[in-house]
Amino acid sequence: MITCYIRYVIDPNKLAEFEQYAQMWIPLVNKFGGTHNGYFLPSEGANNIALALFTFPSLATYEQYRQDSLKDADCIAAFQFAEDTQCIIHYERSFFRPVFE
Repeated sequence: MITCYIRYVIDPNKLAEFEQYAQMWIPLVNKFGGTHNGYFLPSEGANNIALALFTFPSLATYEQYRQDSLKDADCIAAFQFAEDTQCIIHYERSFFRPVFE
């Protein structure tokens, strides 16, 4: 199992747009075999940082999702929405493996 952690730097004046973007991606990750663990939007502290966490059974499954997402109409629409609204300034992606016991 692999968890993808994405740290976004967002435009705080476009928080509503980023939230709409987030809502677009949750079902898409699930559609491609992942489990979305949610987006986390600014509350206290920095007003321009948001996070996302989602899990795939393996890194190979995640990589397949990334390839397939580039050809999926709903994913392309989500990518375009972010581009059109410019709600995301920058993001970085990291991967983690869980330790339960």
